[in-house]
Amino acid sequence: MYTTKSRFIYLSLLLALFMSMLPWSGSGLMLRPDFVMVTLIFWLCRAPHLCNIGTAWIAGLLIDLATGGLFGANAFAYSLTAFFAVIYQRRLTLFNIPQLALFVGALLAVTQITQLVLRLFAGGSIPDWHYFLPSLTGTLLWIVLAVLSASGTAPTGAASNKRRS
Repeated sequence: MYTTKSRFIYLSLLLALFMSMLPWSGSGLMLRPDFVMVTLIFWLCRAPHLCNIGTAWIAGLLIDLATGGLFGANAFAYSLTAFFAVIYQRRLTLFNIPQLALFVGALLAVTQITQLVLRLFAGGSIPDWHYFLPSLTGTLLWIVLAVLSASGTAPTGAASNKRRS
C-alpha cells in the first residue's frame, strides 16, 4: 500500500512533530523553527506526488491538537502555505540554494502571518518583532536540509556539464 519513500516522508513528519513538542524554553523557544512546516516544504518541493496540501492540512490539525491552540489555525496556515509551495514547485528546479532559501523564508513568513491574522481575529494581541524569528531559523534549517540532501543526489555545476560532454 505505502512505498518506502512515502513511509520515510511520514516518519520524517512524525519526527518533526516530536521536535515541535519538545519542552523548549527561554531563547530556544523564541528561536524554535516550525519543524513540521520546514519538513512539509522540503517534501512538497521534493515529492509533491507523495506530500500534498492534504498532508499539510492533517499535519496542521495534529499540531493544533498537540499545542492546544485555536483548532484549525495551523491547519489553515499549513494548507495555504502548501498551496503556494505546490503552485511554484515546477519553477523551483531552476533555483539555486540561496534563491530557494528566500522562497522558503517567504513561505514560512506566510505561515506565520496567517497564524497571526487568525489569532488577532480570535482576540489575541499583536506580538513584537521576535515573533518572526522562527521564520529565519526555519530558513537556516531548510538550507542545512537542502545542502545535506543535495550532497547525496544528482551532480550540479561543472561536474554535471563534464558528464554530458
